[in-house]
Amino acid sequence: MQHKLKTQEPEQIPLDGMSRWRDIENKIPVSRELWRQLSKEGKAPPILRLGSRCSFQSNREIHRWLEDPINYKATA
Repeated sequence: MQHKLKTQEPEQIPLDGMSRWRDIENKIPVSRELWRQLSKEGKAPPILRLGSRCSFQSNREIHRWLEDPINYKATA
């Protein structure tokens, strides 16, 4: 009997909704700490905190950042 390896398509970030870091970390080309610093400076999507250990980011904003990370400016 032959074993076939399953090949998974890489999951895409949904256009709508919110994502946590663990959902996007494989799609973002920077470290978690740099991502946090960029967010703080308005150069990456803002982090929305729902508690001390729960934070999310807008998927639409993540897509905007991925399209042009150099020129991205967070909307107020």
